Amino acid sequence: MQAPDTSVVILEEDRDWATVWLNRPEARNAMSDELMSELQEVFDYLKTRSDIRGITVRGKGEIFCAGGDLKGFKNNFQAVRTDEEVVEDSSKMGRFFLTVRSMPQVIIFVLHGAAMAGGLGMAAAADIVIAVKDTKMALTETAIGIVPAQIGRYIVARTGDIQARRIMLTGHRFTAEKGADYGLVDFPVDDMDAAEAQLAELVAGVRRCAPGANAATKELLEANKHLDDVAMIRYAGEVFAKSVKSDEGKEGVASFLEKRKPNWVAE
Repeated sequence: MQAPDTSVVILEEDRDWATVWLNRPEARNAMSDELMSELQEVFDYLKTRSDIRGITVRGKGEIFCAGGDLKGFKNNFQAVRTDEEVVEDSSKMGRFFLTVRSMPQVIIFVLHGAAMAGGLGMAAAADIVIAVKDTKMALTETAIGIVPAQIGRYIVARTGDIQARRIMLTGHRFTAEKGADYGLVDFPVDDMDAAEAQLAELVAGVRRCAPGANAATKELLEANKHLDDVAMIRYAGEVFAKSVKSDEGKEGVASFLEKRKPNWVAE
């Protein structure tokens, strides 16, 4: 599978790491149909790349993402269209957020300037979020008469139900520094230099971990959300057995006993 040809998304690769850039700076990286379609194509492609161990998502220009493209909303959602057509358009965005959540690679978002509405919701689906402390954040949907529909579950997963209600139902505006208190930001940093340093530290950490074990761990964490206690015991046992008997498991144990680095760690 070849990398897709894109215009408002930029894909860069550095050995085993990919960086995906939102590239609509003139529109504050608003989530247009074109942007979301290209993001889906790029992530579908990266999912097939077993040599890519992690993905960073960033925004070109002064801010990460202003949220939904309101001009597109007016043209696409409020035009003469059936409810089902609007449902399908909204579902495309939801499917992308689910793709972000279910990628086998480690997903890190780096936020700056502003991460509003759907842009913040998209980041909430990531494994790890770095944000410059003065990054502006809000879930502004209800303030313009719409619902934070597709992002809701990912916001709640990070903030909890009560906190999500307060943020969503009041149009509460805050910075990434406060967003860390809410659970929406994992690493609040002073500036972009600090963001780069934090990203480098995290990437180095991911590279110390076996990629297959990381992917299986992500699946385990998702399964924990819907399996009951007894089913989870069985599932966890199966995942553990598979990992112990895998090439990674054998190499990891051998490297520990032989006091050397495993073969997935670059010298």
